[in-house]
Amino acid sequence: MSECIFCRIASHALPAKIVEEDDEFMAFHDAHPVAPVHILVIPKHHVDSLAQWSAIDPARAGRMLIKVRDLAANLGVAESGYRLVVNTGHEGGQTVSHLHVHLLAGRLLLWPPG
Repeated sequence: MSECIFCRIASHALPAKIVEEDDEFMAFHDAHPVAPVHILVIPKHHVDSLAQWSAIDPARAGRMLIKVRDLAANLGVAESGYRLVVNTGHEGGQTVSHLHVHLLAGRLLLWPPG
């Protein structure tokens, strides 16, 4: 997956403003933020999208959500609130074919989005 921009970020071949990282996941600032807090959380191994969820086991998927929850707490936005977005497919707004969760916070997030 050397062509995948997020795989290249995960392998440190491309720079990113990394917030935290472990063996399984990486969190970094979105290059084009839409909120004061806009962090992307990715699995370090390649999975195209949520539609490819079977490519990761349920335990790993759960750990990814727990990672995002803990990151929100560490960033100080858990109490005021935050939104998680997982775009899947072209019509869902996915522009990078690598599963990622957007953590958005720091302002009132209105509904409906988009």
